[in-house]
Amino acid sequence: MDQRLDNSLALTRPSAPYGLARRWLRGFIHFFSYHLILARRSTRKARAAGFDLIVRPTVFHPRYFLTSEYFAGVIDTLDLKGKSVVEVGTGSGVLSLAAARAGASRVIAIDINPNAALSAADNARLNGLADRVFPLCSNLLSGVAALPLFDVILSSPPSFAGEPRDVADRAWVAGPGYRDIAQLFAEARERLKPGGRFYLLLSSDSDLGLLGRLISEAGFQARLVGERSIVFESFILYELTAN
Repeated sequence: MDQRLDNSLALTRPSAPYGLARRWLRGFIHFFSYHLILARRSTRKARAAGFDLIVRPTVFHPRYFLTSEYFAGVIDTLDLKGKSVVEVGTGSGVLSLAAARAGASRVIAIDINPNAALSAADNARLNGLADRVFPLCSNLLSGVAALPLFDVILSSPPSFAGEPRDVADRAWVAGPGYRDIAQLFAEARERLKPGGRFYLLLSSDSDLGLLGRLISEAGFQARLVGERSIVFESFILYELTAN
């Protein structure tokens, strides 16, 4: 079946059952991820996806969370030569760096967390890509000019609903009913060139039905282009294109 025909089908099909035991496991992982990684107060050095990285306090760490390296590996397979790219939720900047490595001529690396934007700036300089990767502290795409439009949008947003404790926790939860990213798809639709592509990474434990409706309402079709399974969930990558 052509998964482009129905966003709801395309987004809910890979989802796993989400019963009480699974909710407990997800809460347990969130608790320890927040207290041991996200809320840490030290700056750390790391190497991930082939890049040397500085990860400031409260920033999503690409060595502890496997989504970044998986997504960066997919970006490496894309032909982005001469393309303009924007990444929403950059964290350490590793996906923006991967886009530049794949040939993008200009990459805007956005995050609502000021420490993330600073980390992305550090890492663009550290890896010799500061002439093509431009970090920006912004709430989604609100701080980006309406023009010029982008060829490619990248995002690995917080995959789960829930009220974040603080800015660090916004890397994990997106507010009740995905409040904090609800406008992402409409904003992305306005800033994407005709024929452009939006690559979105979610979890099999995300509310894929709700997110599918937001995607459809923004005028996108979704196509499943990649999936990586780990012990308790799958990372699911979608390519969104305008209707």
